[in-house]
Amino acid sequence: MKLGVYNAIQHDRPLSEALTIIGDLGLTGIELNSGGFLPPVHIPNIDEIATSKAAADEYLRVFEGTGVEIAGLNCNGNPLHPNRVIGDVHAADIRTSILAAANLGQTRVVTMSGLPGGSPTEQHPNWQVNAWNSASLDMIDRQFDVAVAFWKEIDQLARDNGVKVALELHPQNLVFNPAGIRRLVEQGGLTNIGVELDASHLFWQQMDPVAVVRNLGPLVFHAAAKDVRINPAAAINGVLDNSFRKLDPSEKRTNLGGDEWANEWPKESAWDFVALGKGHDTAYWTEFLRALREVDPDIAVNIEHEDVSLGAIEGLEIAAGVLKDADAALAATV
Repeated sequence: MKLGVYNAIQHDRPLSEALTIIGDLGLTGIELNSGGFLPPVHIPNIDEIATSKAAADEYLRVFEGTGVEIAGLNCNGNPLHPNRVIGDVHAADIRTSILAAANLGQTRVVTMSGLPGGSPTEQHPNWQVNAWNSASLDMIDRQFDVAVAFWKEIDQLARDNGVKVALELHPQNLVFNPAGIRRLVEQGGLTNIGVELDASHLFWQQMDPVAVVRNLGPLVFHAAAKDVRINPAAAINGVLDNSFRKLDPSEKRTNLGGDEWANEWPKESAWDFVALGKGHDTAYWTEFLRALREVDPDIAVNIEHEDVSLGAIEGLEIAAGVLKDADAALAATV
């Protein structure tokens, strides 16, 4: 089991400092953001790395002697966005990430399946969550046709470069559960497309990540360690609560591509992302690692810190402590 950190939380500091922090936590991997919703802060010359093995080798020197190595590239975004100002950029980032990964000696690129519009003329993604009527299923069928055409191309590129692409099962994407990834893979005849098992988005959908890992088996390529706490407000508004606030341009906000921005989280949220251990205890994370180990003993499991109640370092320290304790508990039983 390879334990590390997804570096987005460390984009406010140089890569060398981020590597020191990760090493001091007793972890050995860093998953590097390579585009999509967020810029490749720690890989500023990713386009050059994607086309030049010499540039990739030069970049890798920064990791020498740190005890930390690259544990995958991450370019989460929406490559199927019907507004091509966004979709084309995110799709290009996936292609670049695959080529860069190959030159860096990496075999995993993390992203999302994406979500098209509901019709050929729409400019906004359309997520059908409860397709009880025939028109919704017709829309989903069309969306899968769009997705399959794109992912067949990406699958070929990944296969040609010895890379596997791991799709995060993330809501507001066409693929957000096991049924979706199976349909995509089977309909497209895909060989190098699978899943990044981020437990957090399964928790709030009321899914069991351990059961999902065992259900998907070899389709699980990569994993993220992020916890969720279900709050009392879920009893009133449910986990699909939409009480977000649109941020004003004068406020600090995160751009998601084009003219799309992240909203403010609900004040009385149904659920929150929390550091490991604040939603599920060490015993649970031990079983999560056990299930992953059954699929691949060398799988990378990277902490993703989004607990807004904790600072960047504090949150990583808490999460690393729980993850390492879970790993030690697992090691004692195998």
